[in-house]
Amino acid sequence: MPTDEATRVDGQLGKLLDHLQWADTRVLESFRAVPHPDRRALDVYAHVLGAEHVWLSRMLKRAPREKIWPDLDLERAAALAAENAAGLRALLQSCSADELQRRIPYTNSAGTTFESTIEDMLLQVALHGCYHRGQVALLVRGTGGEPSPTDYIAFVRGSPAAVTLPPKR
Repeated sequence: MPTDEATRVDGQLGKLLDHLQWADTRVLESFRAVPHPDRRALDVYAHVLGAEHVWLSRMLKRAPREKIWPDLDLERAAALAAENAAGLRALLQSCSADELQRRIPYTNSAGTTFESTIEDMLLQVALHGCYHRGQVALLVRGTGGEPSPTDYIAFVRGSPAAVTLPPKR
């Protein structure tokens, strides 16, 4: 039976992973809403999914099947997003608070060796995706599309944040 601390940690990290899954789904929906999604935006989104996959593989101590910058179409992106979300959730549910502090050695894409805790790796996955989903939204808007809002507050309250466009210059 998990301790109160383990439940609290799972709750906080669990909410971030729930947001990750929700936000990934929203991005996919915005791509599907246009006849020809911007390739640069899809490439950045594929990077989000590739990075999620690689970090999960590191935490599970297995070789990744995908690259950090994979070449994905929308169907493969949707499948990888679902696989990542399920894998991240299963990993979190299997970890006690102590296990989240276990350090995992890994080599990054530049060939440098590091060691990080599972908790820090999970936080990296959640925060990295937020950063790049903002870039995807900018690219989608730049080609005349309407990006899906993926802010955390929109997720928790079930309603997007107010939208104010920057002034035209």
